[in-house]
Amino acid sequence: QVQLVESGGGLVQDGDSLRLSCAASGRTYSTFSRYSWGWFRQVPGMEREFVAAIRWSGDAPIYADSVKGRFALSGDSARNMIYLEMKNLKPEHTAVYYCAAMIKGLQDLTIGRLYHYWGPGNQVPVSS
Repeated sequence: QVQLVESGGGLVQDGDSLRLSCAASGRTYSTFSRYSWGWFRQVPGMEREFVAAIRWSGDAPIYADSVKGRFALSGDSARNMIYLEMKNLKPEHTAVYYCAAMIKGLQDLTIGRLYHYWGPGNQVPVSS
């Protein structure tokens, strides 16, 4: 099994910045580069939404239009960590944020159901 655990969430104010982290581990976890990595978010009553992702091949990260220029995804292969840096947060960014891993492939990184492993989620409330 592969475990993903997010951290770094919590209540922030309008305009604040926050960095989410995602740690990967597990009995069957292989090397960092074997996976593509993604961040998604979900608001109660809404569908899960793609935020950002990076393919195992090391191509530049891709982002949802709504977060381009504001959010940045990065990874640390030595520590098996994925990060989501979020700047100038607004109340509309309030959601539970999830990291996810997809076993090496060429699938569409924006489609959540194609990912193989998920973290439990980390809440990010942004107050006005």
